[in-house]
Amino acid sequence: MKKLQHFMLGMSLLLAFTACASPIKNAKTETYKVAGNCDMCKNTIETAANKKGISSAEWDKDKKVLTLTYDSKQTTPSEVLKRVAYAGYDNEQFLAPDDAYAKLPGCCHYDRMKKETSVAANPANEQKESETVVNEQEKGNLLSGVYDHYFALKDALVKDDGKTASAKALALAKAIGEVDMKSMSSEEHAAWMNVSGDLLMHAEHIAETKDIAHQREHFSKLSQKIYTLTETFKPGETTYLQHCPMYNDGKGADWLSKENAVKNPYYGSSMLTCGKTTKTIR
Repeated sequence: MKKLQHFMLGMSLLLAFTACASPIKNAKTETYKVAGNCDMCKNTIETAANKKGISSAEWDKDKKVLTLTYDSKQTTPSEVLKRVAYAGYDNEQFLAPDDAYAKLPGCCHYDRMKKETSVAANPANEQKESETVVNEQEKGNLLSGVYDHYFALKDALVKDDGKTASAKALALAKAIGEVDMKSMSSEEHAAWMNVSGDLLMHAEHIAETKDIAHQREHFSKLSQKIYTLTETFKPGETTYLQHCPMYNDGKGADWLSKENAVKNPYYGSSMLTCGKTTKTIR
């Protein structure tokens, strides 16, 4: 009787698991190198990679290989590996942000991977030097979409328009997710990965609300990260760093603008010209 009960229980659990599992349509399976050490790493990596009905992954801790099955019409391996990197794990496409790696438990601190350049990854490639070098203007435009949507968001806040600010922040979040990291140098890649997670988080918070006071709180933090990027990625046109001394209970806040004339995104029409230009970025 007990054996029958155990059998019935086992069958019930199997049926429940089968019912809850979401089959992946348009499935493709590929493997990728992902760094890590232990079973805790395995859990974190697989949690980051798995998305119900869209992607399913299993990481082999001995081989350091992630076997990924994904819906080719809903996602890409790059999107999945990007999530893995944000969780703190270097992989063959993306390096983890330094702060994400630092937050991992001590036993999970693996030997960091090095980003290979396109030439190192393809030693047989004998293209002419002029064909492999990306000119400075093109490199500066890698984040053009991010800057454009940031300025549009800033303009909406200047106009006290929370609804438009929400829409512009949503467009900014999409632009952040579409940045082509494969075209970046190692220095650019590291700079981008160190702030991109925070950029996306603040953009999404702004998009999720039409409360302009809350939008402005996140915009001040978003602007700090955007300014950090200008040290590595020039906006492509003359840009001005501007400062409002009164915002945040007198602690102040910065923002970037394409115009030297001050139009304050933290107070809008109530104190439109409050602030000053503190730096010109060319």
